[in-house]
Amino acid sequence: MEGLAELAFRRHHAQIYRYLRRKTGDADRAEDLAQEVFADAASALARGDWRPASMLAWLYTIAQRRFADEVRRRRHSYNGVPLDDLLDDVPAPDYAAGLARALGEAISRLSPNQQQVICMKLLRGSSFCDIASAMEVSEAAAKMRFQRALTCLRADLEQQGIGT
Repeated sequence: MEGLAELAFRRHHAQIYRYLRRKTGDADRAEDLAQEVFADAASALARGDWRPASMLAWLYTIAQRRFADEVRRRRHSYNGVPLDDLLDDVPAPDYAAGLARALGEAISRLSPNQQQVICMKLLRGSSFCDIASAMEVSEAAAKMRFQRALTCLRADLEQQGIGT
């Protein structure tokens, strides 16, 4: 079975890597996850006589599960992190200090779910797919939450006299 795992790696590594690269948006994370996928596959193939009907489909299934695990791990790393710490990690554009402070205060007045979706999308650059996984909702629900949070954020900033 070791030869089968090696053959699967040679034939399908590039496809699995590209899939994970699209999902993560990060070449290093994608490579790490791809290595985990093929390690899992080699381990499963070494256990017995079982062979998947479609090697590529099976590898994609393992990749999906690995990606979901990664999203869950990352979700837990957001919990408990104060909003100020998240904002400090993001390089500030050349805006006036008052505008940056007003924006930070407006974000802090959002509900925790709204803060999470705004921070993940605008500050971390997460995809709606990642946000949906982290918040355990559908992708459509994640988009709706983002739109509602933006509406609240705009209204707050307009109340402060800051045009959007």
